[in-house]
Amino acid sequence: MLNRIADRFSKMVEKYLPDAFVIAVLLTLFVFIVAFFMKPAEPISTFKSFGDGFWMYLTFTMQMVLLLMTGMALAAVPFIQRILTAVASLAKTANQAYILTFLVSSAAYYINWGLAVVVGAIIAREVGKRNKKAHFPLLVAAAYAPTVTYTAGLSSSIGLSVATKGHFLEEAIGVIPTSETIFHPGTIIILVALVITMPIFIIFMAPKKDIIPFTPKVNEKAKSDIEDTAQSKYPAIRLEKSPILGVLTGLIGFIYIISEFINGRDLDLNIINITFLSLGLIFHQSLFQYAQAFKEAATSISPIILQFPFYAGIIAVLGSSGLAESIINWMASIANKDTFDVFTYWAAGIVNLLAPSGGGQWALQGPLQVAAGAKLGVDHAVTAMAVGWGDGWTNLIQPFWALPILSVVGLHIRHIMGYCILLSIWVGILTTVLLFFVY
Repeated sequence: MLNRIADRFSKMVEKYLPDAFVIAVLLTLFVFIVAFFMKPAEPISTFKSFGDGFWMYLTFTMQMVLLLMTGMALAAVPFIQRILTAVASLAKTANQAYILTFLVSSAAYYINWGLAVVVGAIIAREVGKRNKKAHFPLLVAAAYAPTVTYTAGLSSSIGLSVATKGHFLEEAIGVIPTSETIFHPGTIIILVALVITMPIFIIFMAPKKDIIPFTPKVNEKAKSDIEDTAQSKYPAIRLEKSPILGVLTGLIGFIYIISEFINGRDLDLNIINITFLSLGLIFHQSLFQYAQAFKEAATSISPIILQFPFYAGIIAVLGSSGLAESIINWMASIANKDTFDVFTYWAAGIVNLLAPSGGGQWALQGPLQVAAGAKLGVDHAVTAMAVGWGDGWTNLIQPFWALPILSVVGLHIRHIMGYCILLSIWVGILTTVLLFFVY
């Protein structure tokens, strides 16, 4: 039954869902209209908020871009790709294909969601090549679906942000160690529950007919590794091809990382970035090869670079207009200490539809949510994780973070979004129930 519902819903979404950039622009116009109604006497202030906000999160944007690019460049290491190809061959049936794709992508999301973008794309592509009975759009949806779990992983935007000394809410909540957020037993319970149940839901959605198999993209660029014999003897070419410089630079990064941990530093965004940068430099065979991997990563995340400033502007308008505050205050007003994390989760899910950035959303929602939670005696770490889970939940509905993986596999957002929306219903129900009991 669910597979018939999923099939009809997916076809309907394909007809009516526009491109992700169009969605970003429509959401921008929507918050402008709401802001004008909420503050009709101050229309110019809304334009100013948007313009100022457009550049407000440049530092965070750069951190996120590096997180994606270093993760994607690491996934492009030849021996890692060979491992993924070997793993893909383990799936012998369509159901095994969906489960394997989801689990491999989940593991990658736990390590680094930038890494997961390419790992998920590669595993979906390689599994699709070997299993023509698997519905490729659903395979890609299975690769993207673990985005809901990233807040419990090692690259959790909010979990790492509040663990970073000097973060913008330090005076209000202090520095919260990751043992109280991403490594909290409640977080682990929710993570395990999602990882077990989501692939089962995906199997129930699998179509029985009109299967769309993987279709290889035509590579028009036909790369060649053959260098001109004369040029390969030039000192400059030798430097580019030498693995020594990359290894030495990577080791410098690791010495820095080790010294920081010895001095008591916790895991944060900057440590994650330099770790994956160092690993990529060491594992790639040369600086030239690493630069090429970075270049290819940039192509895949170009839609994010284009759209992120628009969402930063939306976040600023949400803040200046009072719309986000109204949503949060309304939910907080009907919550008590026991239900506050659930209402925070719902509020975060709604806000994420307009502002799909864990760190950016925390900058907007964090101060309001922390203050409301403090009045009820709610632990700040619980508030932070509830916002994080809500952010991850509606990533399944908001297409922004699916863009890199879709660029790699050659699909459009409308091909997978029907499945993602249905899956988000199950995730919302399960996480709501667990949040009430585990924190």
